[in-house]
Amino acid sequence: MNSVRQEIQNVDLAMSESRKPKVSANSRRDFIRRSAAGIGAAALSGCAGPGASTASAITTPEPLLAPMSPENPLAAPPMEVVRIGFVGVGGMGTAHVKNLLQIPGARIQAVCDIREEHALRASKLITDAGQPKPTLYTRGEFDFLRLCEEEDLDLVYTATPWRYHVPVCVAAMENGKHAATEVPASYTLEGCWKLVNTAEAYGKHCVMMENCNYDRPELMAFNMIRKGLLGEVLHGECGYLHDLREIKFSDNGEGLWRREHSKVRNGNLYPTHGLGPIAQCMDINRGDYFDYIVSMSSPSRGLQDYAKEHFPPDSPMRKETYALGDVNVSLIKTINGRTIYLSHDTNLPRPYSRINMVQGTKGLFSGYPNRVYIEGVSKPHTWDTWETYFDTYDHPLWKAESKEEGRAGHGGMDYLEDARLIKCLLEGQPTDMNVYDAAAISAVCALSEMSVANGSLPVRFPDFTGGRWKEWEPLGLVTL
Repeated sequence: MNSVRQEIQNVDLAMSESRKPKVSANSRRDFIRRSAAGIGAAALSGCAGPGASTASAITTPEPLLAPMSPENPLAAPPMEVVRIGFVGVGGMGTAHVKNLLQIPGARIQAVCDIREEHALRASKLITDAGQPKPTLYTRGEFDFLRLCEEEDLDLVYTATPWRYHVPVCVAAMENGKHAATEVPASYTLEGCWKLVNTAEAYGKHCVMMENCNYDRPELMAFNMIRKGLLGEVLHGECGYLHDLREIKFSDNGEGLWRREHSKVRNGNLYPTHGLGPIAQCMDINRGDYFDYIVSMSSPSRGLQDYAKEHFPPDSPMRKETYALGDVNVSLIKTINGRTIYLSHDTNLPRPYSRINMVQGTKGLFSGYPNRVYIEGVSKPHTWDTWETYFDTYDHPLWKAESKEEGRAGHGGMDYLEDARLIKCLLEGQPTDMNVYDAAAISAVCALSEMSVANGSLPVRFPDFTGGRWKEWEPLGLVTL
């Protein structure tokens, strides 16, 4: 238990201290000089070619334990029933519990939460659904350790605040359980490597539950790409643009912890909702890989202005300062030369958007609003509504899901991600997302902070797969 406490303390320390490589004035001048020389060389040669990247990017240190990535993505032995322990049953956790209770083969046997009333609420949902009363773990923030050590489970699922994601997943895997976590899986590189190395050492799944990979527009775009309608995919645009000011200043739920990250971190704090689906469309970890990222942030104004407008002059909220720029913009280059625009804005007034644009050589899918343009099919320079393509390109998962009602969470996509995880575990199949996806996509948190802190220098992605991304097969059109 002491090691887990230290793990969480280390994460807290990482929030309050600079953990980015510092670049001296001389080295920055060297970078500029080398970059200028590189531009000249590229101009003389005509082009740099796919996969080329600046030689001056910041390279993050590799872990002491070298990755031992499997020849094929993990497929654990099949199960008759998936016995689940759930850690963190607040708002999001409760939505998952409601979904799991509707999925054949899923049984929730244990529940852990620091608030006993949350655990009791989940327990009632479970017994009302006809399942046996679960064991409750409510003895404080580290009681998930007791759950992992004492319960005979197949899967531990966590929907806790971010700093607990890695400790819960590691404790689960070290005690012989598979792990599933809400997003991001980790916001430090150390945490990403910890998840990968622990999953490999114990031969366990560690899945980041990225629900937006299962939303209907994202899966429709994925289906279009798999069937060749968009041609070769070259570029994607995505983000998490969500006015969270009221939530961040709330005195319950995420308001108890999420604003603290804005005080001490500056980068893309929440990349996975937008980037997960784009990475899936580009076969990241399955034929392509993130090469490097360049990131920059605007000034910080939104939270300060909100506090002035909503709290009295003597409120401590009005004295807080924030490191997080209101808008963060990052550019990612893949090894195969594709480009990704990724943005983050949770501090300013705006309608919700994840952008969700995928550009191919024959056309594109663009979200918010959802629309499609296909050369030779669409009227020139005119968008088609996405509904025009439903009959042919609606993803099989949504064709099945549209017949169901009462699914919990974000219009049904949460149910699909939960159902797919349970199906893969029951059948002994590789999961749709694995620990390498969790690490690569979550690493954007730390890498964007490094780039911002160093004047938007490019930062290379670690290769969490140990080179296996070149061999693993792309994800197919999965079904329930």
